[in-house]
Amino acid sequence: MTADKFSKPLAWLLLAGIIFVTVSPIGLRPHTITSVNIDRALAYLVVGLAFAVAYPRHWLVVAGLLVVGAVAIEYMQYLSPSRHARLHDAGVKAAGACLGVFAGTLVNRFRPAKPSEG
Repeated sequence: MTADKFSKPLAWLLLAGIIFVTVSPIGLRPHTITSVNIDRALAYLVVGLAFAVAYPRHWLVVAGLLVVGAVAIEYMQYLSPSRHARLHDAGVKAAGACLGVFAGTLVNRFRPAKPSEG
């Protein structure tokens, strides 16, 4: 089995985890030793990297959808009474996603090419 078989499910599972943590009640939010802005940026950086590796030909679409998704997921916090949505938080998430997609495109550039099928 190759890493390609794992990259798409991993990317979607990471995104599902972010959605859960973002929308769930504040008490379910994991506690870390870093600031919340670093947590947000790193989480989206990892998701951006995972999606860019999973969908290498569509990195620009991935970046755009992750930026829109960061705003939409942040806005979904209005569904939870213990959460609050902020444009600044969405911006931090979007910046992390873009950095992750950029890192993923660099990874893709140095990955060995797939053997052609035929």
